[in-house]
Amino acid sequence: MTTAARLVGALCLAALAYLASGYLMVTLEQMQDFGYFRWVNVVLGLVIGWVLLGGQASRGYAHGISAGLTSAAALVACGLFVQAVNEMTRLAMRHRYDGVMEAFAAVFELTLDFGALLFDGGFIFLMLAGAVIAGMLTELAARNWR
Repeated sequence: MTTAARLVGALCLAALAYLASGYLMVTLEQMQDFGYFRWVNVVLGLVIGWVLLGGQASRGYAHGISAGLTSAAALVACGLFVQAVNEMTRLAMRHRYDGVMEAFAAVFELTLDFGALLFDGGFIFLMLAGAVIAGMLTELAARNWR
């Protein structure tokens, strides 16, 4: 069901994904070709914000903050996995893998490698602060617009 809380949750998490992707693009400047990196993460933010964050609204501000943190963690996990699959596909098209199982295992290796790049104080602070703000704004929308 469409509610204002779902819309606000989707927009807040999409904005957080946009900002976090921009931060990573500046931080990881050794990688020059990001392609659709930012926009894939924004779409993930829209979907996760709509389903996860917006669906948990109307339960109080503490629960809203918790839902924001959970949604941000899900955004990071899904973003890592999707970007790792994208990178594996790019490498597979260049015949870097001997078989399907090697390519499948590479997805998890790439996820861990990309995840290690996220241990940056600025990125962690951005995600935590953004998650708290997104959770509170979603809860505020759920209380004021029904």
